[in-house]
Amino acid sequence: MKLKRILAVLLVLMTCAALCLSVSAAQATRGDVITVLFTHDLHSHLLPTTNDSGKGEYGGYAKLMTLINIQKKIDPNAILVDGGDFSMGSLFQTAYPTSALELRIMGAMGYDATTFGNHEYDYLPSGLKSMLNAAVASGDPLPAIVCANYLPPVEGQEGYDAAMWEAFNNYGVKKYIILERGGVYYAIFGIFGYDADDCAPNSGMVFEDPAAVAQETVDAAVAECESVYGAHPVVVCLSHSGTSDGMGEDYELAEAVNGIDVIVSGHTHSTLKEPIEVNGTLIVSATDYGRRLGVLKLRFDGQAVSLVDYMLMDVTGTVKKEPGIEALIEQYKTAVEEDYLSKYGYTFDQVLINNPYTFDTAGQVSSTPHESTLCNVFSDAYKWAAERATGRKVDVAVTAAGVIRGSLPVGAVTVSDVFNAASLGVGTEGELIGIYLTGKDLKNAIELDASVQPLMHSAQLFMSGAEYSFNQKRMIFNRVDYAMLRADDGTLTPIDNGKLYFVVAGMYMGQMLGSVEETSMGLLTVTPRDAEGNPIAVNDLVNYVLRDENGNPLKEWAAIASYLETMGGEMDARYAEPDGRKVVYASLNPVKLLKNANIFTYAVLILAAVIIAAPVLIICAVRRRKKHKKG
Repeated sequence: MKLKRILAVLLVLMTCAALCLSVSAAQATRGDVITVLFTHDLHSHLLPTTNDSGKGEYGGYAKLMTLINIQKKIDPNAILVDGGDFSMGSLFQTAYPTSALELRIMGAMGYDATTFGNHEYDYLPSGLKSMLNAAVASGDPLPAIVCANYLPPVEGQEGYDAAMWEAFNNYGVKKYIILERGGVYYAIFGIFGYDADDCAPNSGMVFEDPAAVAQETVDAAVAECESVYGAHPVVVCLSHSGTSDGMGEDYELAEAVNGIDVIVSGHTHSTLKEPIEVNGTLIVSATDYGRRLGVLKLRFDGQAVSLVDYMLMDVTGTVKKEPGIEALIEQYKTAVEEDYLSKYGYTFDQVLINNPYTFDTAGQVSSTPHESTLCNVFSDAYKWAAERATGRKVDVAVTAAGVIRGSLPVGAVTVSDVFNAASLGVGTEGELIGIYLTGKDLKNAIELDASVQPLMHSAQLFMSGAEYSFNQKRMIFNRVDYAMLRADDGTLTPIDNGKLYFVVAGMYMGQMLGSVEETSMGLLTVTPRDAEGNPIAVNDLVNYVLRDENGNPLKEWAAIASYLETMGGEMDARYAEPDGRKVVYASLNPVKLLKNANIFTYAVLILAAVIIAAPVLIICAVRRRKKHKKG
């Protein structure tokens, strides 16, 4: 009897120990480290990109895949997500509406989810619709697409398109998804930012307040996960909003919304060497074009996360290519050559020219007002190609910093390099248009370059066919002190305010010129016109696309490629240095400040005189009154 009691006690103790071990094991599991792998702003950069120096390269999905595989060996339960703008930026984008190569290769790489960026709408709503359907029709694995606050109009709203909703539903686009990995649940949702919306004026989507929708989505996703799976999820936001100098839209989003554990911050192409932590949220960014793989390791206690480790792994030339993805990319290259490049007589890796000169990077083009030799090449190419295609004399050709996506490397310059640098457009891969501007509006466009660039770097302009100078110390909207037309032989001609001038620009550039009045708060106007001087609505600019001798729309990249071919294999030496077409300086010399002053300068001078004179007049009036009283 005594032995039975002892055995019973031992049994109870063993059971308790087992329960304690079980609880301890459960707690350890809930405290395990989890891994979030992330990218954003990939922009169709499936292939490695040559460094601007011409030495070495970065990126490339086959190398990126190698790093992803290394991390997934360390943590097989790691999730892989992307912050949008997965398309637009290389020759592979030309298959976007018909083949959806970007989403298909992301599926092959094991991406769990991505979101829409503003460039996913560059091929207009019809292109997005076609792309989603093409992706599904391929039968390939695809990443989930999540977007909570940027969706098509619903029935009854203006712009409702049943076919668009059919494409969204066919693909399975959702506000959020719930994903389980290794016993941990993730609620992943997408958010579209204010600036991203401004950059997608033709998207056809309905923009809703990011913070309000994000909070609703977080609450709904957490409630569903807890009620259906009995577990609180790790909440991950794929945001195409961005950060700037540690602040920005995603910082404000994290401040305003409770319950987000991680924000993968895309759109601004930022690099965050350390996560930004605000309101319990970690904001992370790994820069653009697949240069780096973001690796975020967190400890999850079942309710909240804490940072364990954060790495940005460089995708450099020393990383080996994963054979499967490399072979898939080669298949895609062949398809692009057959379906797109053959129309222009080019191949993907065709060398156009040897370039011994170091040109601006895309970032340097927009960073400060200056004459850019890279943009001289581009604007000269547009002028040359348009004159050859139309047989008409082009007075001025214009490009802008905001449409320059890359540089021309030192050494061999290929067709792919040129496309990567100048392929931005709304459903058009950067088509060139021919419009007319009055002399007055042409001067206003030059003033736009001088005055608006400090406020909006993408508005910096570069011209072929004109030369001008401006003083950064002068009054805004009166900084230009000299502007003339410059012919190919260097002949200078005054710009006649009342005359119409034939101007060539990319579609984006044309649309930007059409919105100058809004950009300058109504102080400047630049109105695109037809040959008779009639104003052209921004939406009608598509009717002014130029075409080459084969009837193909004249593309910016094709114009540059053709122009480079005329140089006989070596970059023309005149692009080694600036040629004086744009002179930027800063001087407080009174003569330079008042040279060719306009109404803006005179108005400020008058206002300043009034401000200075007012106290003097008041003092004099007071003294006269006192003297009068004494008298």
